[in-house]
Amino acid sequence: MNFAKHFIGGILNVVSNIDPAIFIPSAPPPPRRPLAFEEAHENDEEKAFRRAFKKLAGDDMELSPKELMNTLNQVLAKHEDLKTDGFSIESCRSMVAVMDSDSTGKLGFHEFKHMWKNIKKWQKVYEAHDKDGSGVICARELGPAFQDAGFPLKDELYKMIIRRYSDEHGDMDFDNFVGCLVRLDAMCNAFKTLDKGNSGSISLDIQEWLQLTMYS
Repeated sequence: MNFAKHFIGGILNVVSNIDPAIFIPSAPPPPRRPLAFEEAHENDEEKAFRRAFKKLAGDDMELSPKELMNTLNQVLAKHEDLKTDGFSIESCRSMVAVMDSDSTGKLGFHEFKHMWKNIKKWQKVYEAHDKDGSGVICARELGPAFQDAGFPLKDELYKMIIRRYSDEHGDMDFDNFVGCLVRLDAMCNAFKTLDKGNSGSISLDIQEWLQLTMYS
């Protein structure tokens, strides 16, 4: 019990002085609408993206963590300039969990489209901050990279993220960079959804806390 209090207290001390308004998460995916309605209002680019998604996801139009892993790693194989060990099944489960707004355990079309748009945006940020062309972002480059991605991190939270997502030298490769930002983006959107009065704080009971943290 003392350990739990110390652990949770340490996390709260890190985040308690952060103003959520400084973070700029992407707009969440739109709510699902009847398929016939969506297809009737899509432009040519959106129709092409839907056809490509169906090839990846199959007839159920839902992308499982394994299908997401295979898709992302196929794309990474074409980018030799991005240093990575590849997206693991565990990291893809985590990304699906934080993006899974309807709790199906998979990504629907709009959820994946939202994630894909962000990954392409964050790839540009990653490449812009890899100043030495090493294929990774080193510790001194990470702070400005997160800021350009919309998440200016205070020192304590930044150090926690470094410990969680970087290697022993403080360097972060592409899959960890994306995995971290997917989580940051989704959790910021979740916070803003729960903070209905824009007060900068939310109140959760133990059940809500566990649901929010265990599936993310």
